[in-house]
Amino acid sequence: MTEDIGAWFANRVPKTWFAGPPEVSSDSEEILVIGDLPDVELAGGTSTEAREAARVARIDRFREETRDERVKIARDAERRFRRKVAWGARCGEETRIFTTLSLPVMTRLRMPERAVLDTLVAAGVARSRSDALAWCVRLVGMHQSDWLKGLRDALVKVDEARGKGPLN
Repeated sequence: MTEDIGAWFANRVPKTWFAGPPEVSSDSEEILVIGDLPDVELAGGTSTEAREAARVARIDRFREETRDERVKIARDAERRFRRKVAWGARCGEETRIFTTLSLPVMTRLRMPERAVLDTLVAAGVARSRSDALAWCVRLVGMHQSDWLKGLRDALVKVDEARGKGPLN
């Protein structure tokens, strides 16, 4: 299904927007579309901070210039795939997500696990237990990306095997 969504966006997004087809990912609630913008051309010796600011400005300009068309494409996708659409852009090392869902997730934590979250809040790393838990999930995602990719690849194989099974 993700391939269908990616193909749909690749054919709907204007070719002039990005330096290639957009990266499309999805879950059961949301579709995220991120495209690569051409990097900024600056003089040699430009500071890292100035380069970062120029890249953010390019992303901001793209966001403003494409807003109406992105909304139209998102509405069509939301009707077709019954999920919300979030957009983002990448320029060099800078990535900005424009709109994305933040959904509550039910979890049960024992006292030692809650103590970890409370420590992150007390230290100012997070504003709340919810923020602390999101921070922990992002950290695991960053440090275990190869392992998580292996799991996702295995799940694709399971889905393929189910699709070939006797009940289909």
